[in-house]
Formats: sequence, C-alpha cells, structure tokens
Amino acid sequence: MLGAIAGDIIGSYYEAFPTKEMDFPLFPEEGRFTDDTVLTVAVADWISGGGDLVDCFHDYFAAYPQAGFGMSFTRWAGYRQREPYNSWGNGSAMRVSPVAFAFDSLETVLSKAKETAEVTHNHEEGIRGAQATAAAIFLARDGKDKGELKQYVQTHFGYDLNRTLAEIRPVYSFDVSCQRSVPESIIAFLESSDYEHAVRNAVSLGGDADTMACIAGGIAEAYYGGVPEEIRRKALEYLDARLTKTINAFLTRFMDRA
Repeated sequence: MLGAIAGDIIGSYYEAFPTKEMDFPLFPEEGRFTDDTVLTVAVADWISGGGDLVDCFHDYFAAYPQAGFGMSFTRWAGYRQREPYNSWGNGSAMRVSPVAFAFDSLETVLSKAKETAEVTHNHEEGIRGAQATAAAIFLARDGKDKGELKQYVQTHFGYDLNRTLAEIRPVYSFDVSCQRSVPESIIAFLESSDYEHAVRNAVSLGGDADTMACIAGGIAEAYYGGVPEEIRRKALEYLDARLTKTINAFLTRFMDRA
C-alpha cells in the first residue's frame, strides 16, 4: 500500500507536467498526495474497520475535496449518491492495493477487488482493471516471478503485456481508461529492477503519471519486499495525521503481509 501511495506522490507533479525522461526529481516541491492516496487509504480503512464502502468513500471525499478527484467521482460523492456510474476509468485500479495485502487467497483478493471497484466503476473494464492490479500485487507478494505474473494477467484479463516501454513511450499520451493505462503500468513494473525503477518507468510514459506510478508502485512494493526507506520516509511527510493514523492501523494489522 505504501508503494502505491509513494508512487502517487512522486507522479503527482508529472501528471500536469509530463515527461518522457527517466532522470527526473522524485519529490519536486509541487508534489502532493492526490485522490489516489485518499481512496487507497479509504479502502484500507474499510478493510480494517468494516462498515459500508460507499459511506467510507463519501466521508473521505468530504474530508479531502481538493485532492484532485475526477468529475464523475466528485459528483457521485459530493451528492452522496449510492448507485455506481459505470466508469471504466483507472480510479478503480489505483485504490485497490490494500486488498492484495489484506487477504490470503487469490480468489478472495479478486472478489474484494471487484467489490471495491463496482460501487463506482461497475463497467467491465473498471472491474477488470482493479482485479488485474490486485492480482498482480497478490502474486508478487506470494513470491511468483515476473514470468508467472505476466502469464496470469495476460491469460485471465486479456491485457497485452508483450509490448516494451521503448515501443510504448514515443506514442503514448494521457489516458485515464483502465484498458489504456493499467497494462502499461504493469509493463512499467515488469521492466523494472527495483521499486524506484518501476515508478520512474511509469512516470516516463508521459501519461496519467500519478495513477500509473501508483499502480506500478503497488506491485513493485510487493515484489521487491517493500519501499526503500528514504522514499518511504519522504512520502509519509506529505500526509496528514488522519491518513497516517489509518495507514499505521492497517500496517499494524497486516504487517506480516505488507
């Protein structure tokens, strides 16, 4: 989960000012946590404390209305609507990482990932993006190698992971759809050598940088055994007391898995 949050913060500046380079400052002054972090923490809170997920999302939106939520989510949460709005956006994938650390079977992870997605993102692509991301994190956490992870995601979710970043980067542009950002984020992880490399790969595609780094960072955290201490420490400095308290409660309960 911290890998996803750090990825969000690192990528936040580059969503507005995209780069195709790998050598960029990880934490520019203008960086911040966004809705990716807020909703990731909301999912962690829901897993730890129970209750109604829709209410949880509504409450977190009310606490952080300026975090950069998309228009559809803002309307949904601002008016406290309860019906999903059939989104295929990558918001379902960026918030799902706590699910993959909290449950001990792939079947349960897939079921819970769908549950976290479909309260808003009930379009099949929105659900697919959340499940593919959660599955990748769980398989990485479970000790599967990159080849096994890649094969599972391709077979079960139909994403083309045979492309390379060198092929994708020159022609890629901002895209918030699951189908055009989740597979690219997974490829960013697959071509990485460590956590930081995965996040830099994702940002360097020049797309929805905070969300793609969030997705790649969540997988990389699980695969590489955590977030480097300096990146972890710096990312936590961006968070307020409420977010930090919820993260710590989640990590205390699921420390052996996260």
